[in-house]
Amino acid sequence: MANEEIKEVVETAEKVEKKPFHKDAPKGEFKGKKPPFKKDGRRPDKKDDRFSDKVIYINSVSKTVKGGRRRKFAALVAVGDKRGNIGFAQGKAVEVPDAIKKATEAARKNIIHVSISRGDTIQHEVIGEFGACRVFLKPAPVGTGVIAGGPVRDILELAGIKNIYSKIYGSRTAINVVRATVDGLLKVKSVGKVCAIRGKQPKDIL
Repeated sequence: MANEEIKEVVETAEKVEKKPFHKDAPKGEFKGKKPPFKKDGRRPDKKDDRFSDKVIYINSVSKTVKGGRRRKFAALVAVGDKRGNIGFAQGKAVEVPDAIKKATEAARKNIIHVSISRGDTIQHEVIGEFGACRVFLKPAPVGTGVIAGGPVRDILELAGIKNIYSKIYGSRTAINVVRATVDGLLKVKSVGKVCAIRGKQPKDIL
């Protein structure tokens, strides 16, 4: 019995040795699979690959203090999944990559949903407003494309709208244009929303 028990212990030890831990394993041991932990013991950051991001504008800002001027960069980033979910935010940092990273993380936390109808367009005409900026949005037939420029095009493409007309009036500041565009998209009402407000069925309206 003693010899059999010793034999089992030896076999178990050999099996354990053949399966090394992630940090001690040679390259190719796990066939491309990443270890569940980083080198410092932290779990890897989970990133939602549904959303794609777009850097809309980068501005250099400076603050005058007693010792001189402190220069920073402000990045305006928008994210979207091209299925009606979009978000935008600003981030400030001493370096441009850090500012973009801050803005992207903040934008992913502030996701809103906009209504998109058949044909990848909006249901009706609408005007979005913010400050001195106004953005006019009008539905277009299939094949028209996105008739827009600058920040308006970035927001519409990230939202998944492929056929639309647009026009900017007033202020052309990037952040104001983005906020006015999002305001206009939020004003769009689908048939379901209108039916809920009026207390009717879709067949009574269409």
